[in-house]
Amino acid sequence: MTEESRLSAQDMIDRLSPVLSRGIRIRAVAALLAGVLGTVFVGTLWWTEPGPLPGRTHLAFALFTVFCLAWTAYGGWLLTRRVVLFATDRVIAAWIGLVASLATTAVMTVVAAQRGTGVGLALAVGGPFVAVALALTVRAQARRAALLLRKHELTGITSWARGDEPGGR
Repeated sequence: MTEESRLSAQDMIDRLSPVLSRGIRIRAVAALLAGVLGTVFVGTLWWTEPGPLPGRTHLAFALFTVFCLAWTAYGGWLLTRRVVLFATDRVIAAWIGLVASLATTAVMTVVAAQRGTGVGLALAVGGPFVAVALALTVRAQARRAALLLRKHELTGITSWARGDEPGGR
C-alpha cells in the first residue's frame, strides 16, 4: 500500500492548493466591486440630496448602504480565504440575498401602506425576489450539507482503511 492510499480525507483536503478557483475569484471580485461601487453610489446620492429628507428615505438609503457594505465584506472575506470552503461562500451569499430581498420588500410594503396606494404591487414585485432568494438559500444549505456529509463519509472510510476501528481508539 502506498503512502497516497493511506492518506485520510483531511490529509487530502490539506494537500489541496490553497489558491481559490477561477470561478470563486471572479465571484469574489464581482461581489467586492459591486459592494464598493454600490456603497459609493448610494452614499453619494444620499449625501447630495437637497433639503431635509423624510425618515423613510433615510431608512431606505441606510438599508441600501448596509446591503452594499455586506457585499463588500463578503467579497473581501472570500478573497482572503485560503482554505477549502465546502460551499460556505454560497451559503453566506444566499443569506445576504435573502435578507436584502426580505428587507427591501418589507420597506416597499410599509411605504406603500403609509401612502395608501395598496401593498399589492410592492408584494408582487418583491415576492418573486424573496422566493428566488429563499430557493437559492435552501439549495446552498443542501449543497453544503451534502459536501460535509461526503467529507464525513470519506473520513470514516479512510480511517477504517488505515486499520482504525470505526469511532476511533
